Amino acid sequence: MPDSPPNLSPAELARYSRHLLLGEIGVAGQTKLAAARVLVVGAGGLGSPAALYLAAAGIGTLGIADFDCVADHNLQRQLLHDDTSVGQPKVDSAARRLRATNPFIRVVEHGDGVTPTNAVALFAGYDIIIDGTDNFSSRYLNNDAAFFARRPLVYGSVFKFEGQVAVFDPARGGPCYRCLFPVPPTPGSIPGCGEAGVLGALCGVIGSLQALEVIKLVTGVGESLRGRLLTYDGLAQRFQTPALPRDPHCPLCGPTPTIRGLRAENYAMACAATPSRSMDSPGVPLELSVNEAQRLLDGSPRTALLVDVREPYETEICRIAGAKLIPMRQIPDRMRDLPRDEHLLIICHTGGRSLRVTEFLRAQGFPTVSNVAGGIDAWATQIDPTLRRY
Repeated sequence: MPDSPPNLSPAELARYSRHLLLGEIGVAGQTKLAAARVLVVGAGGLGSPAALYLAAAGIGTLGIADFDCVADHNLQRQLLHDDTSVGQPKVDSAARRLRATNPFIRVVEHGDGVTPTNAVALFAGYDIIIDGTDNFSSRYLNNDAAFFARRPLVYGSVFKFEGQVAVFDPARGGPCYRCLFPVPPTPGSIPGCGEAGVLGALCGVIGSLQALEVIKLVTGVGESLRGRLLTYDGLAQRFQTPALPRDPHCPLCGPTPTIRGLRAENYAMACAATPSRSMDSPGVPLELSVNEAQRLLDGSPRTALLVDVREPYETEICRIAGAKLIPMRQIPDRMRDLPRDEHLLIICHTGGRSLRVTEFLRAQGFPTVSNVAGGIDAWATQIDPTLRRY
């Protein structure tokens, strides 16, 4: 933080008057907020409400790190962006909205996102880090970088109707993310929101709680979630905050660590399913790229059939001409509708469901079945950009 605290102008005092009325905050607390530097990693479902509330609260320097662009399916929950932002870098859209929300703050855009190469130096330039990412590789990277930069990490995650919030701060005696999840889950065991879905308003709840934790850390008021894990069940409207102790065997923050730096190969895991090459058949790979699938479908004579296992509402958004539509849940009862003398190419949204269908059909004796890697989302980006992404 700066050596001398910033002076709040009369306009700022008026803007933050409801904060100043709180004895626990007051002018001193608001001045701390104006001097604080907070980095929000991910300008998506969690980063949107977190960043908006921190900007409105008067955080002096607010960094936004994200390499992605806005897509229309983001707008259901990512309130930093609007319909005119589709196709633009998220950091640009976010910065524009945050500057309009509060002209007294400084917004810094980090369009390259967070990588193993830049993470520690980037985090060291801020006081507090908010993790608003939605995949395991990014969460482990953010956790490890915050540890080496000795910065508190305000973690949040959402899944369907449930969410979690915690403050990981080993430098001040708290646990880290690896104390909670020592190793990544088995690839394919936990679907992302693109496969499982997430309630938009849930992101607002969890992201707002992350912003609140930052404000508490900066001003020193209240009891932080350091050493506790807040869990939220949106369907039951139930909060729980069990204790989360440090793991004495943690590979990062334990007394005998095995992780001593950021190595890119440690963050290459993905939550999408990984095909088991043990299921390859002679001449028939378990998985094909969208380009390989297209070549088979365009061959003459045509001996391949594209089977779309998405739900009916998904095929209303976009579909590939000529594909046979059988939702995944109907596959066991409709195997008789699938020819055994053609190469079946199974496709879904991003490749997770279709891989499971491919493995199921092979186990049922279908001789030539392959998964289309990346699903129709990859088809839209690499083959046919007229397809609507979601």
